[in-house]
Amino acid sequence: MNTYSIGIDIGGTNTDIGLVRDDGHVMAKKNIPTNKYFDADIYVSDFCEQIKLLMQENNIEAIDGIGIAAPVGNYYTGCIENASNLNFKGVIDLLRMTKSYIDVPVVVSNDANAAAYGELVYGGAKDMKHFIMFTLGTGVGSGVVVDGKLVLGKTGGAGELGHAILIPEGRQCGCGNKGCLETYCSATGICRTALEMMENMPEYDGALRKVAPEELTSKMVGDAAKYGDPLAIKVFEKTGYLLGIAMANAVTFSGPEAIFLFGGPVKAGDVLLEPARKSFEEHLCFIFKDTVDIRISELPDNDAAILGAAALTKA
Repeated sequence: MNTYSIGIDIGGTNTDIGLVRDDGHVMAKKNIPTNKYFDADIYVSDFCEQIKLLMQENNIEAIDGIGIAAPVGNYYTGCIENASNLNFKGVIDLLRMTKSYIDVPVVVSNDANAAAYGELVYGGAKDMKHFIMFTLGTGVGSGVVVDGKLVLGKTGGAGELGHAILIPEGRQCGCGNKGCLETYCSATGICRTALEMMENMPEYDGALRKVAPEELTSKMVGDAAKYGDPLAIKVFEKTGYLLGIAMANAVTFSGPEAIFLFGGPVKAGDVLLEPARKSFEEHLCFIFKDTVDIRISELPDNDAAILGAAALTKA
């Protein structure tokens, strides 16, 4: 007999809500515009109404729980804590507010931890107890699983490898530090590297030169690299080199079976993966040689965030 859960992915622009069967099939989805809400109570009331609609429309009488992936979501407290990209500020007690409308177990976490748990429950890490997930997007998120459990630490915010300093006094990061991994290996970082290289290579007249700096995307850089653009290839060589170092550093403290990569820049394929794997092997401590696989996430792109959130209910 099938059981069901709800996965909610809260983004700065939109909130996606999915009804998920226990085998990982997303049966139906709803969406509300996060950025239109300035009152958290109204926002939670509205997404709970969407949950009830999903259940009614699919003839589901009961769900096992609700998992919510949220910016700065705290697993321990169930709160969103001072999220910079949401209109409602301060500490929002998402767990309590949601349960006041739908009295089922509710689990809140940040999106990177949810992605890692999604990989564990529904993706390529189903039979693993030790792995790390890097999500490359606008920033770099990560989730660390040891002994089959997410590493959360004292505050619930452990495993933020995107904000490990890779280059001391390097690029300014939104977190306040300089030289974080995120500033180099995120989609934003890739664009920044491309623009810096173009500035230092005035002789370059390839495809990327024809794009206005504010319109450049990491996908454009990735596509150019696939077609042999020399500057774009250099961008991904540098990105992969730095990502490889970050992955090798991460291995030294958790000894994973695998590292999973997810996100838009990963779609560039071998132009990123080959230099990343090469750098990883070069920088990996000898005691971990030949023990760690670098793998692409097996979560489907369109449903990854919802599946990750729903997987939190299995935590």
